[in-house]
Amino acid sequence: MNVNGRVFDQAHAVVSVFDHGFLYGEGVYETLRTFNGQPFLFDRHMQRLRNSSRMLMLDVPLSDADLLRRCRQTMDAAGLGHGPADEAYIRILLTRGVGELSYDPGACPTPSVVVIVKAQVDPSVDAYERGVTLALVDVVRNHPGSVNPLIKSNNLLNNALAMQQAARRGAYEGVMRNFRGEIAECTTSNLFVVKDGVALTPPLESGLLPGITRAFLFEVGAEAGIPVREAVLRDNDLLKADEAFITSTTRGVVPATKVDDQAIGSGVPGPVTRALGAAYNQKAQELTRETEKRKA
Repeated sequence: MNVNGRVFDQAHAVVSVFDHGFLYGEGVYETLRTFNGQPFLFDRHMQRLRNSSRMLMLDVPLSDADLLRRCRQTMDAAGLGHGPADEAYIRILLTRGVGELSYDPGACPTPSVVVIVKAQVDPSVDAYERGVTLALVDVVRNHPGSVNPLIKSNNLLNNALAMQQAARRGAYEGVMRNFRGEIAECTTSNLFVVKDGVALTPPLESGLLPGITRAFLFEVGAEAGIPVREAVLRDNDLLKADEAFITSTTRGVVPATKVDDQAIGSGVPGPVTRALGAAYNQKAQELTRETEKRKA
């Protein structure tokens, strides 16, 4: 792990109890993974990190190049990210920093930057081959006028409560609605439903995080000849969908074949989900191999 430029093992990596990320949840983060040892879509993740921090009026004290160097330094120390056999999970956290017990941003002169690197653990083969179960939870996604879901905030209590409810019901993921009753997103992923061959996902106006994989799938779908569009979705759109799947940086495209006790479509991963998943994986491999060649 890397704490403000210094690499530590897990037992010795610490931040101050006076860090406002700990005291007040003031901070943002990004989660990445490597393919072929290369942090995938790094530039897009850094753009979202800066967009999130701007909404908190929180300065990012490092350039993208410096952040990438810290990631690689930490990956090297962990012995990860050298190729397909040891892919890495990367989490970059930026907090307001250490300061007095005050909400005044001026109380924290220096932001904290933490980089966590662990071995990438993919979902089970069973998850991709048979699909996962979703649960429609009662916890409402944050109202944009409170903690805006566009901010990838370190304060994840809203998501945690929703995921805990889903887990108690035996589900892999919880589906959250917004204050209008529209489907927004899942607790750690974005949601897509498939109807008549078209993959549909809620628009940002429904109150969700602009997922990097979500956005990338529009490009993947265009290349694969599969329509991917935004649409306002409600419960019945999921319950009566032909197929459904979730997307996230660390998991890619994961089929969802059940909502609570009801099967989605035929109850098995459908052709659109499988095609988009395969196209996503192929594109990720192609892009990171190109990056690896340029680096060499």
